[in-house]
Amino acid sequence: MTTASNFGWDDGNRAKWEKHGVSIGEIEDLLRGSPLVAPDVKHPQTEQRFLAVGRNAEGRPIFVVFTWRGTSHGRIIRPLSARYMHVGEAARYEASSGI
Repeated sequence: MTTASNFGWDDGNRAKWEKHGVSIGEIEDLLRGSPLVAPDVKHPQTEQRFLAVGRNAEGRPIFVVFTWRGTSHGRIIRPLSARYMHVGEAARYEASSGI
């Protein structure tokens, strides 16, 4: 994944992952690692969004929606939403990633 100088966290995106029990640490670890990343073509917005899937340190599959933003301090990743994946989603992820 392309590197970013930082992550963009605020109240606007915090509620969208906290309600699913995913922590900031899990999201940052996933996006700093080697997740499968694809453009979000189902939900076109004014800015391009991406989908990332991978596993947390305990092996639980996570799904993250994020965008890239440019700031005066460099390029940041702004997570928009995150949740743990359902069993069927995790099975498709494993099949597509060769795990």
